[in-house]
Amino acid sequence: MSLQLDWSNEQSKIEIPDAWITRLEQLLQIAGEQEGITEGEVSLTFVDDEEIHRLNREFRNIDRPTDVLSFAMQEDGEEEPEIVFEVESEDEPDPFSGMLGDIIISTERAKLQSEDYGHSLERELGFLFVHGFLHLIGYDHQDAETEAEMTAKQEAVLQKAGLPR
Repeated sequence: MSLQLDWSNEQSKIEIPDAWITRLEQLLQIAGEQEGITEGEVSLTFVDDEEIHRLNREFRNIDRPTDVLSFAMQEDGEEEPEIVFEVESEDEPDPFSGMLGDIIISTERAKLQSEDYGHSLERELGFLFVHGFLHLIGYDHQDAETEAEMTAKQEAVLQKAGLPR
């Protein structure tokens, strides 16, 4: 079994080539392997700034667009799921099997950020996707230390996939 990516494109401003989806599927496998998660499904939706602004306002009470939102299915109330690095044995089910959650990326915001950082839009979408995946499995960045940890994990996945800065 492996991690599955179910995706949809709900915006029309930026074309999403099939090769980018293939790359995102590769990133999902690499990130899952890095974190010891071998199965599950991730839903990815590409939207425009207007839609991500609406979602950010509705679900996070933040009245502005953002680059990526993650909605974990494994959450229990306000608690984040525990981070699982590996399954104890083959007899124990992977606690992350099934639907892991939804990642929503603003392609407009990703394009602006890729220009600001001086790298490709494909790389920026990959960075945001891996960032969203890490949120789905329980990582967060409430302070400089946890943000540095997440960034290092994201960069390691991108490097392995051939998408360096």
